[in-house]
Amino acid sequence: MPLIQRPFGEEQPYWPLGPFKIRLPFVHYKWETPEMIQGLIMFVVGLAMIPLLQKYLGMPYEAALAFTFVAGLGYCLPALMGVPLVPGWITPAIPVVLLYLKGFEPGPEAIKALFALQLEVTIIFFILGITRWGSKLVEVIPNSLKAGIIIGAGIAAMMGELKVGGRVDATPISLIVGSIISAYILFSLSFKNIMEESSLAKRIATFGMVPGMIIAMIIGWTSGEYAVPEIEWGITQPDFALMFQYLTFTVGFPGWDVFLLAIPTAIIAYVIAFGDIIVGFTLVKRVDHLRKDESIEESVDRVHLVTALRNGMHAFLAPWPGLAGPLWTAAHATVAERYAMGRKAMDSIYSGGGTFWITGLVALFILPLVTLFKPVLPIALSLTLILTAYICIMVGMEQLKNPTERGVAGIVAVTLAMPDPKSTVYAVVIGLVLYFLIERPKLMGRHRPEDEIIFADGEEETKKEKETA
Repeated sequence: MPLIQRPFGEEQPYWPLGPFKIRLPFVHYKWETPEMIQGLIMFVVGLAMIPLLQKYLGMPYEAALAFTFVAGLGYCLPALMGVPLVPGWITPAIPVVLLYLKGFEPGPEAIKALFALQLEVTIIFFILGITRWGSKLVEVIPNSLKAGIIIGAGIAAMMGELKVGGRVDATPISLIVGSIISAYILFSLSFKNIMEESSLAKRIATFGMVPGMIIAMIIGWTSGEYAVPEIEWGITQPDFALMFQYLTFTVGFPGWDVFLLAIPTAIIAYVIAFGDIIVGFTLVKRVDHLRKDESIEESVDRVHLVTALRNGMHAFLAPWPGLAGPLWTAAHATVAERYAMGRKAMDSIYSGGGTFWITGLVALFILPLVTLFKPVLPIALSLTLILTAYICIMVGMEQLKNPTERGVAGIVAVTLAMPDPKSTVYAVVIGLVLYFLIERPKLMGRHRPEDEIIFADGEEETKKEKETA
């Protein structure tokens, strides 16, 4: 039990620090065993960035492994500083970032380019967080545009796995079986009914996507889709001295031309990350009403500031092709589902996310685990993307209130999912144009909620007209 107990119905205890709320394990929140077990397995998703670091930045494995340690420290910051979301990468933006990096020679040039990009992402998040414009964006951006971005990001993540030559095409048995099992445990209505009658099913559910991932890995090894691991014993030894040879302090800082080239990709990454923030808090709201014992503060501005801090840390100490995103959708959904089971299942939303990533950081130094999962890193990444796609589409559809919004959101989603580096920019522009042309009852002038179009008995009419009638 934590040293400081939470009174019923109040916010989880914390130490105030400016805009942040510091929470430490064992002091402010309980250590959660199921999240610890998940962290010992799910940390492999972070390792899946190593092949990209080797390919696009031209660094050796040992230096890339040191980069993952910096990332691990960043993953621990949100729960520590008062953010109730389980963090990860800006995952749907990875294809766009890789297209940007292809324009630079692997090595110093690519490192400078990624530094420029990540520093610009840092600045965007910091400005929107410190000015509180980030929280205002949630209210100002049209509902159809927000939902379309979320759905489109989900479609893009899914299509990246299903395309010819993608991971599902290359290793179909392990990934399809693992995806089905993970989705069934996390989202199935029939499994929820089984949980009410079976303690074993309830125990399995506490581990989220881990059972599906383990089964997928076993199938991958036995079917020959993935190589059998060569397990080594001892402690992982990331080469931090070698890591500094791949930082801007050593290779030099980029010129202004590189910063200008990075601006479109940075904007695209933020737009996608903004959709992640909406998804994250939507998942929190879905379970918050079930837990009267804890009041969860939803500070969009604090999310921006913590994400800015993580991206700044990466820019200078470990440029990261995945960038630092506010949400790991699949892991956050797993934590949220167990949180909904009650205080006995999970003391606080912060105890789940905090335990998960602290364990993940420690696991990076456990050599037998690192070498065990090394051959099957693509499975962890693929299952994350597939489950992220499902959750994004589900949450995005929930945001839409009428057929007009659904139509605009659908166009935005399809545009965003196009295999074009500028598709996100096109999606935002198209979404705004369609919003003003189609959704607003008055093309010009102040928008009034009472004039919004609603649908009754298959006919279009405004609220004002309905009340007059």
